[in-house]
Amino acid sequence: MGGGTGSGLGTFLLKVLADEFPEVYRFVTSIYPSAEDDVITSPYNSILAMKELNEHADCVLPIDNQSLFDIISKIDLVVNSGKLGTAVKPKSLVTSNAGTFKKRQEKPFDAMNNIVANLLLNLTSSARFEGSLNMDLNEIIMNLVPFPQLHYLMSSLTPLYTLADVNIPPRRLDQMFSDAFSKDHQLIRANPKHSLYLACALMVRGNVQISDLRRNIERLKPSLRFVSWNQEGWKTSLCSVPPVGHSHSLLALANNTCVKPTFMELRERFMRLYKKKAHLHHYLQIEGMEDSCFTEAVSSLSALIQEYSQLDATQSMPVEDLPRLSVAV
Repeated sequence: MGGGTGSGLGTFLLKVLADEFPEVYRFVTSIYPSAEDDVITSPYNSILAMKELNEHADCVLPIDNQSLFDIISKIDLVVNSGKLGTAVKPKSLVTSNAGTFKKRQEKPFDAMNNIVANLLLNLTSSARFEGSLNMDLNEIIMNLVPFPQLHYLMSSLTPLYTLADVNIPPRRLDQMFSDAFSKDHQLIRANPKHSLYLACALMVRGNVQISDLRRNIERLKPSLRFVSWNQEGWKTSLCSVPPVGHSHSLLALANNTCVKPTFMELRERFMRLYKKKAHLHHYLQIEGMEDSCFTEAVSSLSALIQEYSQLDATQSMPVEDLPRLSVAV
């Protein structure tokens, strides 16, 4: 999102796909820049790309660069501490040729990319392997996107340690479900438990029974806040083939209002540059780019933020009991 190629070329291809294949759902995995991004104009690129995502994407899985880095750092801490019976393979990403741990001076982009790749592998597992309760990709949009504009889904993975070349004992099944809703396992900096759920999907791989799924949903429901009109907004999937080296794994996708602060922070960074018209001339030199492109893009993002704010406002509203039908005897 922050670079010119990802935001410009990526959204151009998205628009072409929308024109050529309008009936096919378009999934986008977008990487949002962190506050320490080394691209000065990343707020411009990201805001312009957001407008295209709002208009031409059917489902967006936002991922935060800082969250990816935090996850890799946490994996390194576990490996370096030697806890949990950790065993590191000789040619692991977290070891040097001499068998000692690397001290990462720069962001470990390969390992961060592995996390995103693992997300996509779990997302498409039902299309590649058999299972007792497989989920078609189209069902994700049908069940998790109640309104066209609110198609941004939070994603979380557990166990996270499948993403590095590290062998550790598997997590207990119930703990795996709890981890999926904790802020430490989210691929964007947010705490979904403090915000409102519109819908949620649990995509499980491995030796897990439907009864295990239902038991954990009932266990977690009291701690999660769903919109009043979709209290049973759960979608589940069971794929019988687990990730290599693990007995089970879980990908949770949630349509949650906690994504709003990420958009607000992005808009704030954009406005700091745009108010001074800093670096704007680089864009206006390009044929077809006008100042109105920026105002329309930030207006589109503001409208999206407003929709999430309106949903958040419903949290404090009492739920009305609908009158039941009376049957004449």
